[in-house]
Amino acid sequence: MNKLFVILIFSIFLSNCSLNENSRIWNKKEKIENENKVSKKILTEKEVISREFNPLLKLDLSNNKQNNKIYDPLNNFGSSKYNGQINKISHYKFSKLENFNQFNFEPLIFNNGVILFEKKGTIIRFNDDKKIVWKNNFYSKTEKKIQPTLSFAMTDKNLLVADTIAKISNINLETGNLIWSKKSEYPFNSEIKIFKDKFFVVDFKNTLRCFYIKDGTECWNIKTEDSFIVSNSKFSMLIKDNLVIYNNSLGDITAVDILSGLIEWQLPTQKSSISNETYSFNFSKLVSDGSSIYFSNNKNQFYSVDLKSGTTNWMSEINSILTPIIIGNFIFTVSENGYLFTIQKNEGNIIRINDIYKNFNLKKRKKIKPTGFTIGGNNLYLTNSDGNLIVLSLSAGNILKIEKVDRDLISKPLIYNENLFIVKNGSITQYD
Repeated sequence: MNKLFVILIFSIFLSNCSLNENSRIWNKKEKIENENKVSKKILTEKEVISREFNPLLKLDLSNNKQNNKIYDPLNNFGSSKYNGQINKISHYKFSKLENFNQFNFEPLIFNNGVILFEKKGTIIRFNDDKKIVWKNNFYSKTEKKIQPTLSFAMTDKNLLVADTIAKISNINLETGNLIWSKKSEYPFNSEIKIFKDKFFVVDFKNTLRCFYIKDGTECWNIKTEDSFIVSNSKFSMLIKDNLVIYNNSLGDITAVDILSGLIEWQLPTQKSSISNETYSFNFSKLVSDGSSIYFSNNKNQFYSVDLKSGTTNWMSEINSILTPIIIGNFIFTVSENGYLFTIQKNEGNIIRINDIYKNFNLKKRKKIKPTGFTIGGNNLYLTNSDGNLIVLSLSAGNILKIEKVDRDLISKPLIYNENLFIVKNGSITQYD
């Protein structure tokens, strides 16, 4: 009797599974429909990735809008106007920096030339003909020996400077004369962002400081948790509406109301124990499309964060400290081991991974790292620690050209006015 009952129950179960259209098991109709669908593989699992994925996937970049930005409050530069052949035009020359390999040297490139600094803090403005417009140094003998690192930002008439010896300055852009200079509490280690009559900079103690452009007086400051972590990355900032959003050495992202100086939201991205760790924590710049913020770090974390609320939209395990670039619904970044990632902006799905260094031998591959990239037209331009510039097709992901720029480290490439600029220690090379 029991045996007969078991057989009866099993028969009913098989019948339901094969005949019920809504069943998830052995549904022939569903199987046929799924086979007829055109699908695209995506990578959603969270892992440290060192392999290619959908490397032959073609991207539709027909709606790629190119621009000619030199400043963006959201660090969202997208694709720049550049379709050059990597032909050298000329050089801007300056005295070599002793610690060029230890920081991201980024000159200020604008309509009428280039502004950069030399190893003792001398600031030089070049015109388009590579001739010096003015050259000034406002540091004392003692300060020159420290060899400060400078950050620049520009208004119509002013050059704002913040440095690693705790000074901020305002210089007349046309004449190079000093308007004012102030000493702060701690050295600065960030971008400079401007909003109307104010500018913002973050110091090594993770304090965001607001200053008036007119005279350098401090509007307000916000202190976040301090740490003993030393980072080679500059702190990054965004400005959207009345918010200034920035990161610190602990990986915290903080949004502050510009008028009141009060914190609107804060997102910790690392465990509190990181403050006791001795290794260097490095990170990319913050980039935003106006609704979300994107950034990554060397702890295998790539984040999308809601700009208004500070909540995490998604997170992928991508190991990169290079600034991501947004084009349409795609985000592009390059990992520290040389993989180009294409990510769906809204969903966070990795849809393609290309191994940029796959044709390099293992010995060479271990010695090089990417130093930065930019996008011009539909090509990606990647600089590397071995002095090479690699040009890739963004739509196909394949290498188009490798150009030798120098024998040592070179900076990230910069594009402006349909020219490409690359900094090596002692000069800036311009390509058409």
